[in-house]
Order: sequence, then C-alpha cells, then structure tokens
Amino acid sequence: MNILLSIAITTGLLSGLWGWVAVSLGLLSWAGFLGCTAYFACPQGGVKGFFISGCTMMSGVAWALIIMHGSALAPHLEILSYVMTGVVAFLMCVQAKHLLLSFVPGTFIGACATFAGQGDWKLIVPSLMLGLVFGYAMKNSGLWLAARRARTANVTAVSK
Repeated sequence: MNILLSIAITTGLLSGLWGWVAVSLGLLSWAGFLGCTAYFACPQGGVKGFFISGCTMMSGVAWALIIMHGSALAPHLEILSYVMTGVVAFLMCVQAKHLLLSFVPGTFIGACATFAGQGDWKLIVPSLMLGLVFGYAMKNSGLWLAARRARTANVTAVSK
C-alpha cells in the first residue's frame, strides 16, 4: 500500500470522526478542516510542523481581530479598514522571519477563519486547534500505516 493511499484511508476515517466530534462539542467543522489543511500544507512535518501551523494560525486570528476592532473605531472612515488590511497583511508576511511564524498560509488561514466566524475567537480557536490535532493524526497515522504495510511486505518477501 503506498503512502498516498494510506493517508487517504486514515484521513477519510478521521474526517468522519472529526465531523462527529465537532457537532458533539458545538465547534465549527469547517474551521477544523482549515486546521487540518494547515498541518497538511505546512512544509515542515511532525511536531515541528504542528507547532508552526498552530502558532501561525493563532497569529492570524489575532491579526484579524486587530483589523476588525481597529476598523470599528472609525466606522465612518471606510478607507481606514482598507489601509489597516493592507498594513496588517504586510505584517502577516513579515512575521515569517521568525521560525514559529514562518508558515504564511497558516497565518492567512487563521485570519480568514476569524473573518468567516465573524470574530468569534472563542469558537474559532478551539475549532482550528482541534482540527490541527486531527490533521496531525490523519497524516501521521497514514504514514505509520504505510510504513507498517511496507515492513510486512518486506518480511513476507524475505521469508519466501
């Protein structure tokens, strides 16, 4: 069984479980899938990729809240919202010089989830972070399954 098929199997099973968990806990399943996506897309894997994905998503949540609350200070100056968005988007990219904030798409995932969730960070944060845990479990259980199948195939081939 190749790696892609193994990851597909574990991702399919755990995606169904995530859907049930999200509904059971009152979380946003779509935001959790964004957390999964962040882990899968992060160039670093393993625990390092988990922490980088988590840190960047949480920074994105914070940046989105800054834009939302900053724009609310002067709602009659619509241009302020656009300027703040531009400045913050610049800062979201510049922060990538720090290792734990180096995954720029993760930052934008966190920000977009916050905008889509209308700034309800108390719901967005656990949804994203538990989704990240599921993404880690999906990919790494798939890698484990592929390695196990490869070991079994090698033992069978050697014993023949």
